[in-house]
Amino acid sequence: MLAFVLASLVEYWVHRLMHASLRLGQRHRDHHRKNEGQGVLWEFLDYIKGTFIIMVPMFFYSLEAGIGWTLGGVTYAAFSSYAHQLQHDNPTKCFWMTMPVHYVHHKHNMWYHNFGLGVDWWDHIFRTYKPVEWLTEQELNQPERGYLELKWR
Repeated sequence: MLAFVLASLVEYWVHRLMHASLRLGQRHRDHHRKNEGQGVLWEFLDYIKGTFIIMVPMFFYSLEAGIGWTLGGVTYAAFSSYAHQLQHDNPTKCFWMTMPVHYVHHKHNMWYHNFGLGVDWWDHIFRTYKPVEWLTEQELNQPERGYLELKWR
């Protein structure tokens, strides 16, 4: 559980830093221009590459800690990559958030607000949450799609 929560915090700050740093942000600016995810699988692989360095040290503490930490990190990477793509392809299905923060982050070109991808609690804690009216005619008139009808790769 701790790895899951910490991974969400790291993700929040990395995303926030991508908006503050020219060096970290070039690929991210391209993502904003296109306004599309790379697909769940590619997002997942990016997250795993990024978190590998955090997972390995726990194995030096103990095998159990390493396995638990890795499972928490992999679980969050899977959840977050799915949540990220879902917000690009089908944001009305993000039932666990009042407002799909990543979707409105893109829709309203928010460079300083709503940095969460899978969860919104860090935006609330660090006061970067900016509520907006997001469920408009555009979203309401989208064809009904299921939770798995999104870009996978």
